[in-house]
Amino acid sequence: MSAPRDERVRKRGEMRARMAEYLLFIPNLLRLVVSLLRDDRVSKMDKAILAGTIIYVVSPIDVIPDFIPFIGQVDDAFLLAISILRLLNRADRSVVLDHWHGAIDIKELVTNIALVSEYFLPKKIKSVLRGRIERGAGEGPPYIVVTDSPSGSD
Repeated sequence: MSAPRDERVRKRGEMRARMAEYLLFIPNLLRLVVSLLRDDRVSKMDKAILAGTIIYVVSPIDVIPDFIPFIGQVDDAFLLAISILRLLNRADRSVVLDHWHGAIDIKELVTNIALVSEYFLPKKIKSVLRGRIERGAGEGPPYIVVTDSPSGSD
């Protein structure tokens, strides 16, 4: 085996282990998205995107079917992550934090899920899933950009 191939195999193994760990957060992220749907501070457009995300995740019909082990859940995790990142970009971050009960920083978690998920998703599928979120935004920053408040405090 050549050195570049060894490196690719090693990196893929590391990314797979990270993604497997992140997939365990899907139920918590779904609970977060459901509770955000009930919050009056979330815009109707954002609620529509969150509702669409829930429908996609629980639907048996996916871009990558869930019966395919591991990779079948990656598209669900990616879509959940970018829909939450989009909300973090557009809404007051405290709205999301009011509903997040995890010990891990939600911004860091969903950013990492989106980045690791992208590693496994084919480009066409990634573009389709990303486009469904960005199309609803109309304007604003790319889905992966989340900034803290100007004072730097959270």
